[in-house]
Amino acid sequence: MTGKLGRTARGGAQTSVGDLLDLVRSGRAVTRGALQQMTGLSRATVGQRLDRLFRAGWLREGAGGPVDSPLGGRPAITLEFDGSHAVVLAADLDTRHARAALLTLTGEILAERSGPLVVEDGPETVLDGLGRWFAELLTETGHAPEAVCGIGLGVPGPVDSETGRVVQPPMMSGWDGYDIRGRLSRAFTEHTGAGPVPVLVDNDANLMAYGEHRTGYQDCRAFVLVKVSTGIGAGVVVDGAVYRGVDGGAGDLGHIRVGSEALCRCGSYGCLAAVASGGAVARRLTEAGVPAASGSDVRALLAAGHPEAAALAREAGRRVGDVLATVVTLLNPGVLMIAGDLAGTPFLTGVRELLYQRALPRSTAHLDVLTAKLGERAGLIGAGALVVEHLYAPERVEERLTALGV
Repeated sequence: MTGKLGRTARGGAQTSVGDLLDLVRSGRAVTRGALQQMTGLSRATVGQRLDRLFRAGWLREGAGGPVDSPLGGRPAITLEFDGSHAVVLAADLDTRHARAALLTLTGEILAERSGPLVVEDGPETVLDGLGRWFAELLTETGHAPEAVCGIGLGVPGPVDSETGRVVQPPMMSGWDGYDIRGRLSRAFTEHTGAGPVPVLVDNDANLMAYGEHRTGYQDCRAFVLVKVSTGIGAGVVVDGAVYRGVDGGAGDLGHIRVGSEALCRCGSYGCLAAVASGGAVARRLTEAGVPAASGSDVRALLAAGHPEAAALAREAGRRVGDVLATVVTLLNPGVLMIAGDLAGTPFLTGVRELLYQRALPRSTAHLDVLTAKLGERAGLIGAGALVVEHLYAPERVEERLTALGV
């Protein structure tokens, strides 16, 4: 019988120490007895493998749980993943602005900062800036650089997950094919003096979707988040995993053609982003005599209740809703979440108007259409979670424990 352990689910001589950690982290087995039952391993073998996790500082004992035996006896000691043995650094790049944070392994943000970082200044400048921010966050919280186990980064472009390099990004001039992982790892070392750490890179909308899904919607089997800021992109989570397509290009809604003659930043005409993104709304406001340089300016105008900004945001929502009707019909998600600069009542109203008008009733019967819950922190939380899931995946645990000498 094979199961989610990825090896032999019972009779588990091949069940690894990483599988045991995965069972504890997921909550599927949190006592020694439950681990024996789930894996078929002997008490001695379970004890030996757990001992390595304790010596690494990855596990700790919690409070007594339910009694394992129906005959009674002492409460079983529960096992917990110890999220205090390391920390994660995360950053989320927009086209003109960035956020960075230091997080625990369980996703709690310990410190963060934000400020202007312009992607068009190029990867050398931007990634060096992030390395400096990371050093400042560590100093602020009193954490040693050696406590960092990995770095996660979200970028506003399609990413090949195998290489961590962006692929023909419409809004990241000079970044195509650049070794982001290597440069950000070096920037971390240059500004902290610590050794190199693993760096994971993904599309910003993917990480926002991952963060929102893991935080509040883990029971939703198909989850879609649409980020509408300078551009438009979507993150899709299916059965708990980000869907990226064959080379990272899934979710690039902003470059679907919608019949307009507007010139897009990608060089094509008629893209959805050219008529319905935060940047597009900013241009239309400026043409109408209301200065707005970017989606963030539109956000400020919407927050102030500016009527023309609200009207244009609602119109943009209708444009996006028209495209999302196809997305919803194709994917049949349980949650459609709107995030980014335009995420608010006017835009959401526009989306709903066209979505429910154009999509099949069956596709929307069990659909929740709402705005993001985590706000600007979603990408940071998603990036942190991506790093943790990568580093503590069963197939990597043995290698990392061996490197630690346990």
